[in-house]
Amino acid sequence: MIDTFYLPGRVCSTKAIKEIAEKASAPYTMICLKPEIEWVYLGQERMIQVMEMSGATMVYADHFQKITNDQSQITNVEAPVIDYQIGALRDDFDFGAVLLWDTAKLKALVAQMDTDYEFAGLYDLRLRAEKLEHIPEYLYYEVETDTRKSGEKLFDYVDPRNRAVQIEMEQCVTAHLKRIGAYLKPGVYKELPKAEDYPVTASVIIPCKNRARTIADAIHSALNQKVRAPYSFNVIVVDDNSTDGTAQILKGLMNGDASLNDANGELIYIAQDKTWHAIGGNWNVAIHDPRCGKYAIQLDSDDTYFDDTTVQRFIDCFESGNYGMVIGTYQLTNMAGEILPPGVIDHREWTDYNGRNNALRINGLGAPRGFYVPLLRTINYPTTKYGEDYAVGLRISRDYPIGRIYDVVYNCRRWEDNSDANCDIVAMNRNNWYKDRLRSWELQARLK
Repeated sequence: MIDTFYLPGRVCSTKAIKEIAEKASAPYTMICLKPEIEWVYLGQERMIQVMEMSGATMVYADHFQKITNDQSQITNVEAPVIDYQIGALRDDFDFGAVLLWDTAKLKALVAQMDTDYEFAGLYDLRLRAEKLEHIPEYLYYEVETDTRKSGEKLFDYVDPRNRAVQIEMEQCVTAHLKRIGAYLKPGVYKELPKAEDYPVTASVIIPCKNRARTIADAIHSALNQKVRAPYSFNVIVVDDNSTDGTAQILKGLMNGDASLNDANGELIYIAQDKTWHAIGGNWNVAIHDPRCGKYAIQLDSDDTYFDDTTVQRFIDCFESGNYGMVIGTYQLTNMAGEILPPGVIDHREWTDYNGRNNALRINGLGAPRGFYVPLLRTINYPTTKYGEDYAVGLRISRDYPIGRIYDVVYNCRRWEDNSDANCDIVAMNRNNWYKDRLRSWELQARLK
């Protein structure tokens, strides 16, 4: 009743997918992305049962991961996956290691595959599928070989070593968007809202919560920026009810800390009320403050600017074009400033020609981000602590051009307190589901 085939992971050729479809003769075709699958009693039968009830093209299920520690001890860890939605367009969507296909539907989809990919064969196949059904039941065991922490896996999708794969995945998702009518043609944009008078040219925005160890570094980095006349800038720090001494550090800096004697910009401190804000809400308070400048430039509270020219570079880029947003290039470092792999993250996959389409495939648009405030005040951030920047970037990319700075202007400092340093699988699923939902909403808007 089932033909079983093995693929070496989600990156595979169109040729491999076509060979599977040609050889499959049973009613159902199982594609396994890892070897050594072990089944829960009647697990395969349950997948078939759900397939028949739901009429799905493909079903996938929650499972267990068999993880071996340094002492060669094996632990079975729950590995739930998430529901598929129309915005689940990222090429690293986790289905688990077992994909059960309706063979007739599989063959029909493969017959439509008109591009021979070296890496995007499976991606192309599942983008064409009409219904992918998640079974929220633990039905099998797979051997997990990638035991890195979430923060170490985070930048795989922009690793320069995987550039050839990324280019093919972009080609594949672009073809998909054209098929469904959600493709955005290059160079077709709306007019930006007019700018009124602003107290300064640019504001560096630093939202923070419990960053006593790093906040002073970020503020010094911002205040030591140098801008040419007639441009000017300030630094707006929004503290979201910190309890670790961050507020006391900020008050000390505001009261004339000697280390800021050479500061080039004004420091503005905003203390939030006790309601829910998260990162997005803190940004909203800053950009709607009357002291905010014409451009708002990101600086996370545990990061620093690469040198004293970052703000000027953003101003120059904004002034050179009608951009709703400008995105820079960053390098990964530890707290000592030492470069971490994969090093420089420049998001070369963003192009004027196709960036806003490819933005629906990837999980982030880059950093640091700068915004044209008259536009940002009409959009606003979602009040959330994850994905808020991606949501704004997607929305802007739909209707307005985005400028790019491909020189390093930012140090993204990785340490144990990064919010994404070591997420468990529940947190990772929640984060991925939310970004998929953002893509679903954006896709629906583009389809209109």
